[in-house]
Amino acid sequence: MKITKVRLGKISVPLRVPFKTAVRSVSSVEDVIVEIHTDTGAIGYGEAPPTGAVTGDTAGAIIGAIRDHIIPTILGREVDDFENLMLALNACILKNTSAKAAVDMALWDLYGQLYGIPVYKLMGGSRNKIVTDITISVNDPEEMARDARNAIDRGYDCLKCKVGKDAPLDLKRLEAIRKEVGSDVRIRIDANQGWKPKEAVRILGQMEDKGLDIEFVEQPVHQHDLVGLKYVTDNVSIPVLADESVQGPSDALTIMQMRAADLVNIKLMKCGGLYNALKIASAAEVYGVECMIGCMLEAKISVNAAIHLACAKQIITKVDLDGPVLCLEDPILGGAVFHEKDITVSDEPGLGIKGIEKITYLD
Repeated sequence: MKITKVRLGKISVPLRVPFKTAVRSVSSVEDVIVEIHTDTGAIGYGEAPPTGAVTGDTAGAIIGAIRDHIIPTILGREVDDFENLMLALNACILKNTSAKAAVDMALWDLYGQLYGIPVYKLMGGSRNKIVTDITISVNDPEEMARDARNAIDRGYDCLKCKVGKDAPLDLKRLEAIRKEVGSDVRIRIDANQGWKPKEAVRILGQMEDKGLDIEFVEQPVHQHDLVGLKYVTDNVSIPVLADESVQGPSDALTIMQMRAADLVNIKLMKCGGLYNALKIASAAEVYGVECMIGCMLEAKISVNAAIHLACAKQIITKVDLDGPVLCLEDPILGGAVFHEKDITVSDEPGLGIKGIEKITYLD
């Protein structure tokens, strides 16, 4: 199976409601699509969201990296030469992890198709179903409580609540949500780097004192402040999850060695795809650090790839793959099936994607 052509496109998918965090507000998914064509007729699909505030990757940067560096590297190569193909992909340009992730997952898709096996079984095949949380955007306490109630009414039992914009108000937000949903619903919070270390310890301590029962806090401090992250981890009983601090396998390893966080979040766009995500998972297995699998604001192609990884590895114990259910529509044919919180991976060869509706090609 030889790579003969790479096509790029874009999709635009409106969200049910605006997505708001401590660093940005978004009303639609605007992603770059990659199709890798082969001489057998098989097509591998990949996707990358331009999340400049998190990865530094804009749509133009993703397209430029793929066109100018990645396509010349992979064109004409055999999919079966997989390890060397992955090494070449990761070496052909520095950083640009979103572009690499989109091509990486398309290559995994083709590799699975080549051997007639779904990607999650290639990686380990631990399970075929997972359960995701759903994100509650940062807003006034009353609106967040209403959004939380709506999520519970849709069948969710785990909420990821965005905070980090105003510490005293964050406490009121969590109080309102906990009062609205009761004690049986799991609440995890994501500060998106919004607090200073001592501020994080103070506000998390207040949440503990008020009995808000927070499952864990995600990225309470700036991504480069690993000393501050460790300070928070060492001084609160709420588990700490490193997210933006984990930009790749070496970052994950450093955090595990420092014991700077209790958990690490794997995101394909930050680490450069499934090949590098597997390295993080392997390190986590060695250090006994549980992982969450997360996503940016993405449509189903890239989230589907993350689902295959989550279904492959037992060390991934927490799932935050709600991107497609936040969208008003799904233009992706095939792949994993979403029934709100319940996700079932496809057993079709590769990643199981059959096509894309409403795609605008760039060639």
